[in-house]
Amino acid sequence: MNFQTVRGATTHLLGGAKRGFYLKASRSYSAGARSNLGTKASNAMYGLFGIVGLGALGFYCSDSRAAVHKYVSTPLLGMFDEEVAHDLSIKALSLGLCPIDKSIDDKKLEIEIFGKKMSNPIGMAAGYDKNAKVADQLFGLGFGAVEVGSITPLPQVGNPKKRLFRLPNSEAIINRMGLNNDGVAVVKERLKARLWRHVTKTENPEKTAMQAYSEVSRSGKEGRILGINISKNHSSDHESPADFLVGIKELGTLADYLVINISCPNVKNLGAGSDISIMRDTLKSAREECNALGAKQPALLVKIGPDYSDEELAVISKVALECRVDGIITSNTSRSRPASISQDHPNCEEMGGLSGTPIKQLALNTTRKVYKFTEGKIPIIGCGGISTAEDVYEFGKAGASFVQVYTAMIYQGPGLVANLKQDLSSLLGDKKWSEIVGSSVE
Repeated sequence: MNFQTVRGATTHLLGGAKRGFYLKASRSYSAGARSNLGTKASNAMYGLFGIVGLGALGFYCSDSRAAVHKYVSTPLLGMFDEEVAHDLSIKALSLGLCPIDKSIDDKKLEIEIFGKKMSNPIGMAAGYDKNAKVADQLFGLGFGAVEVGSITPLPQVGNPKKRLFRLPNSEAIINRMGLNNDGVAVVKERLKARLWRHVTKTENPEKTAMQAYSEVSRSGKEGRILGINISKNHSSDHESPADFLVGIKELGTLADYLVINISCPNVKNLGAGSDISIMRDTLKSAREECNALGAKQPALLVKIGPDYSDEELAVISKVALECRVDGIITSNTSRSRPASISQDHPNCEEMGGLSGTPIKQLALNTTRKVYKFTEGKIPIIGCGGISTAEDVYEFGKAGASFVQVYTAMIYQGPGLVANLKQDLSSLLGDKKWSEIVGSSVE
């Protein structure tokens, strides 16, 4: 075999080996490409499912009635210190991390009060949104009315901590907060800014900005009303109504209704809550100051406690009629400790105002008596121990034009409002809410 023959054979063998290598490489590349394409398609599919799943979860969690709020987020908040939990909830609402009531209010729940319409008779009581930071978010939970405050002329830090206590076995709270708030000036600017935001959302080329600002509902929401609760600084004179007059002058035009808080059990200088003559002078002065606001004046209400005797309630009702107040809130927290309160929790011995289910009967009786003594001439707002639609129904029959809740939401979560409205509609049957108000008072 000569050299040429050997070289030819070698070349032939190497050429075949190369072709085999390239063929295998090509096949391997094709298989890899198909594998990569399959992986990408699979990842895309998983990503799509993930996005859809997260979207569905987000939609579910955005509903205030979702069980996760009652059985997960609310109990989690309950693991924190009471005041820390409150502040966290306010922060979450202010950041928009809050569910909403997605239902439409039943027409039979609608009422007209203070010359305005409310789409339902469930209100948020004062004490939660002390500084008017999250009124819009609370309306989003389905409330027909939101009351902010209590606001005093000057900022104050309130009483020393610890000052807020849960009684979970009784679904109750004891507080001795002491009217801590940012003061009139700060809250006024906050409410004005809020109102301007609503004005810019409802542009009308035929009206100036100031005209729109003047005419827009103080709540900024159709079928909703906004209340502002005002009170006195700790350092103010026991008998003087001056602090209330400051609140009326500075905040009155920003509210649908204004509440004179003479009944907070955690401050010592609210003389109008314990002395009828001071109450009369306070309400008379408040009425005059409110009238001075002219066409922009809000409805003027007074908030009383649940611990008055029948004789005292009769006199208070008479004074309210004489001073032409537009409504009475019955009632504030209680200094008493009813037998219904659970005694198996160390917090039950704490000083302060009691709220929640143990004071329901006190508040209900106060509502019924005041409605009777005023002969139904003044709207009554029932407040105290309301946690079910049956409670709402009872307060309505006792004379409440609408009711307020707070403590029940601490234990039941943000879905409370939507559930109350749905269950109340069922209880009413063919009747309208307005038809039952005062129906059980003889």
